[in-house]
Amino acid sequence: MLQRLTIRDFVIVEHLELEFAGGFTVLTGETGAGKSILIDALALTLGERADAIAVRQGAARADITAEFDIGGILALQSWLADSDLAGDEGVCLLRRVVESSGRTRGFINGHAATAAQLREAADHLIDIHGQHQHQSLSRASTQRALLDAYGGLEAQAAAVAETWRDWQRRREERLAFEGNAAAISAERERLEWQLQDLDALKLAPGEWAAVGAEHGRLANAASLIEAAQTGVETLSEGEGAALEQVDVVIARLQPLLAHDPRLKDILDALEPARIQLQEAASSLRRYGERADLDPQRLREVERRLEALHDAARKYRVEPEALPQLAEHTRVRLAELGAGGDPETLRRRESEAEAACREAAKKLTAGRRKAAAKLGEAVTAGMQELAMKGGVFEVALEPLDVPAAHGLELVEFRVAPHASMTPQPVSRTASGGELSRLSLAIQTVLSRVAKVPTLIFDEVDVGIGGGVAEIVGRMLRELGERHQVMCITHLPQVAAGADHQWQVSKVGRGGKPSSTVIALDEAARVEEIARMLGGVKITATTRQHAAEMLQQSGRGTAAQSRKKKGEGGKKR
Repeated sequence: MLQRLTIRDFVIVEHLELEFAGGFTVLTGETGAGKSILIDALALTLGERADAIAVRQGAARADITAEFDIGGILALQSWLADSDLAGDEGVCLLRRVVESSGRTRGFINGHAATAAQLREAADHLIDIHGQHQHQSLSRASTQRALLDAYGGLEAQAAAVAETWRDWQRRREERLAFEGNAAAISAERERLEWQLQDLDALKLAPGEWAAVGAEHGRLANAASLIEAAQTGVETLSEGEGAALEQVDVVIARLQPLLAHDPRLKDILDALEPARIQLQEAASSLRRYGERADLDPQRLREVERRLEALHDAARKYRVEPEALPQLAEHTRVRLAELGAGGDPETLRRRESEAEAACREAAKKLTAGRRKAAAKLGEAVTAGMQELAMKGGVFEVALEPLDVPAAHGLELVEFRVAPHASMTPQPVSRTASGGELSRLSLAIQTVLSRVAKVPTLIFDEVDVGIGGGVAEIVGRMLRELGERHQVMCITHLPQVAAGADHQWQVSKVGRGGKPSSTVIALDEAARVEEIARMLGGVKITATTRQHAAEMLQQSGRGTAAQSRKKKGEGGKKR
């Protein structure tokens, strides 16, 4: 959810800091006050194209920061972490700076980011519907995703994508083999000879270290035995041995302990030393008895070391890596063996293609059902939104060859009026119609939509009266599941909002500047009365405005419940 938007020196905005709440919020005000400018500023943080005209006259740069609560958007959290763009837990900050020279810089959570990265993050956060470039409804990928979400087909779509990737992998293996058959055959022959040579060595893991240690012992056996014998003599068996000397010291000190108790600490230290010397002498004695001069075994170990060293030099690896080399060779041969038969490769590719087509056919069947239901539901919504006789349909254009997304192209088509034939949404609907169509679709899809914040601009173009009330009701219903914001000129729409902001333009130092304030109940009555009555506002107009708020449930009682979380202040 969008929590805060800070704008500095953008077009006619000097400095605004707006705090947002959940539910349904409307922005109202006189034409030219700067309502759409706020949406344009937000769009910049979402990666829209920017140039020098965005900078307020006389300023060095425009600076816009949008803060979002992303505590429940796990996919975005994962993407930020994988892209090294994560910030404080549960928060995402998007910032865009536009220099007066036209140069722009983007940031995500304080990290430098490209416009493409801003757009990718924005896809998880917000959708702006209206005459703006950031309209996901016109993108084929969004249309397909919305249909799959509506039909509960997301798992099936993911399965199709996986089978398609497996098919392409098998196809690439077959093409690679056909293009490199001679090279593969030569590699297989070389590896077979290499593995035969390595297997003849009967390699064991850790053998190089073990054989080296044994060689060291055998090569120095005489010196080891002599050292052990000398140690035994010095410690316990020779004339003046260390143990004998320690025993003499202990025997001399023991009787004197009665005369000076301080000798006890010394005796306590000597006794463990005596025991350790005895144990060391015993260990050296056993070591010397087990040590053996074995010239025959020494020659065998030396031959083994030489064989291992020669193999290592031959295959250009360290001797200790020979067992791993043998295993890698075996694995690679298995791969080449499995892929060395063109018939096997073709069979595997054919099986993978069949699996992909089967999964795609099931997805197509589900999409057909979902497309029919979605078309009916949105068409019904259009009739309520001043698009009488209009038709919405979801076309599935078949593909000859399966793609990662299935066996068809998904295309939203609309006929805004009864006299028209449904055409692609991106080419048919005007700004206002596209915005109302988006409203009808989002209302139908509100239970499955992933984006938490929806903004509607010019949703009220060309409508009024009862239709305007229906638009307000739809937006209010959307606001129960999403954060919804709408720029409107219609009092019927404004009256249904949970929160209302007034945008106005004032002059400062000869320059126009936009300001935004959050309206309390009394101010809402006044603003809606202005929207109803124009320049001259009468008591009757105010009464009518108060009644509209009361009827929509946004009167005194509702306002007291909604006080918490109201935002929109200028600093």
